[in-house]
Amino acid sequence: MATTTSEAPTNGTGSEDAPLAINVLADRVLVRVGPADGERRSRAGILIPATAQVSRRLTWATTIAVGPHVRSVKVGDTVLFNPEDRFEVEVQGEEYVILRERDIHAVAATRFDGGTGLYL
Repeated sequence: MATTTSEAPTNGTGSEDAPLAINVLADRVLVRVGPADGERRSRAGILIPATAQVSRRLTWATTIAVGPHVRSVKVGDTVLFNPEDRFEVEVQGEEYVILRERDIHAVAATRFDGGTGLYL
């Protein structure tokens, strides 16, 4: 049984309040990547423009739905993944990313006891 969420986009059938149910299959995870950080600063205080490319930089995203075979990620977790290993999908104007569970490098969630909150 796949997990769906109430954060899913609306279904566009005239009732904009009704969310579109998204069922993710197998070992897939549907995530929403936050808005681009834009300009950021290095630890030394150097301003890095939004257009600067950072090679091999991983991305954090929030889990929206998980497939029935996903074991270590739950809806609402924050996951770390390589942005090159993803499939983008647009649903009702919202952009989402579909990942395989094996493509996720870390999970940040409040349900893990102690440590940094990361499940590596």
